[in-house]
Amino acid sequence: MVEHLETSNDATITLPRITDRIPTVVVDDAHVIYRVHKGAGGGTTPVAALRRLVKRTSAPNVQEVHAVKGVTFTAYRGEAIGLIGSNGSGKSTILRAIAGLLPVNRGAVYTQGQPSLLGVNAALLNDLSGERNVALGCLAMGMHPDDVARMTPEIIEFSGINERGDFASLPMRTYSSGMAARLRFSIAAAKKHDVLLIDEALATGDKGFRKRSEQRVRELREGAGTVFLVSHQLSSVRDTCERTIWLESGLIRMDGPTDDVIRAYEAFANKK
Repeated sequence: MVEHLETSNDATITLPRITDRIPTVVVDDAHVIYRVHKGAGGGTTPVAALRRLVKRTSAPNVQEVHAVKGVTFTAYRGEAIGLIGSNGSGKSTILRAIAGLLPVNRGAVYTQGQPSLLGVNAALLNDLSGERNVALGCLAMGMHPDDVARMTPEIIEFSGINERGDFASLPMRTYSSGMAARLRFSIAAAKKHDVLLIDEALATGDKGFRKRSEQRVRELREGAGTVFLVSHQLSSVRDTCERTIWLESGLIRMDGPTDDVIRAYEAFANKK
């Protein structure tokens, strides 16, 4: 954007205008390369490694998988950004790179504060109850103990894990995968984040939970946070994100308004 300044001699000077959009994530020509061991003797397990030692066979070959190939974009405070694409397109990989869980081999990722990847900051322990996991997850995110005590009942109610009994008092190992995913989302969404990264969490649960989750994403965005949502549920992306990035084979295929990007993606998917 530019600003025009009128002078006394009728000349016009063009000055840059500083935008009020505040960047929270800058991904600059990021490349992520996995090294996959694929070798003789049947894999990389300890048994396979011992077998190779005994038989004196060669070490596994290393195959490189270029998962993200020069991705560049900037996310701003107050945005909710959807990430869509075919399986293996690099969506979850770029989230993990933003969270700092995967190093980039080339390029750079810059973030404001510490991004929170759903399910990492609120890790769940199978031998502890859901209620205890809520408390530990909130404390791990830096919440004050008084706030944790106040918000724990709200988090449990939001997750819906007690709809079929008092599961909050039972060990996490008794939960279904869907219940655990709902509780992870509920814990992570209880705190305001500069950057919240959500990978498929809104695909779990019934229609009521999805609606609550989508509303919570909108609240986080309106609270000056930035939300990234990876989902194969295009309806969730359409309902919660005003901007969407379409990744395909590790490259950005399209970045723009959600309706436009989803329309193009659906046309592409229908041709496959």
